[in-house]
Parts: sequence; structure tokens; C-alpha cells
Amino acid sequence: MTHQAPPPSALPGADPGRQIAQLREALRLVERIAGRADCASPEGRLDEAARISEAYARSLPVAQRRFEALAAETSVWAAAGVEALLIAGEDAPRAAAARLAHALERALSEMAALLPPATPSR
Repeated sequence: MTHQAPPPSALPGADPGRQIAQLREALRLVERIAGRADCASPEGRLDEAARISEAYARSLPVAQRRFEALAAETSVWAAAGVEALLIAGEDAPRAAAARLAHALERALSEMAALLPPATPSR
């Protein structure tokens, strides 16, 4: 029997709103480990996912591919970081969790910046 690595969670063509939501959930977990309070509302997270999905659908293919690549890359290192923190358990260093949270926030901002701004409502 051979061991095969699981496929990345951010597959090309995967729903970008779902990708953002998964990364936001990882961020929430890391923030709890870092000792930060959860400030985002569930409605706000759903709204963000919907806005990202809509903007992704309107974006050029090159921007979509870059978004997918960044989402896949972020998912890999975020999963590794979360796993390391969870393995450390109660001894997980808060400073490391805070750095990981900051890196996740930065990556999420970069992903959003790749997509066109929201269209005004009529």
C-alpha cells in the first residue's frame, strides 16, 4: 500500500468564497490560541464569502489563477502552522500563534486585493 498526500483544499475552480471561509475559520482558531477575542460576526463572514465569490466571477482569468494559487499556497502553510500549534497543545506559544494570525490576515487581504472591487448597487 502506498501513501498519497491528500489533494490541496484549494483546487482550481473551487468556490473562492468557500476557500476564504475556510481560511477565516483557521484564522479564528489561531487567534483563540494567540489569546485574541473573536470580533467578526457570522453574518459578516458570510457576507465576505459572498462578496469574494461575486468578485471572483467578474475577474479576469489571470486574476482567478493568481487567486487560486495564493489560496492553495496559503492553505498549505496555514494547515502546517495550525497543526504545529495543535500538537503543542496547552504549551503552544502565543507569540507564534499571533505571527501566524498576522500572516493569515495579510494573505487574506492579498487575495481580496487581486479581485475587482464590488460593483455599486442600483
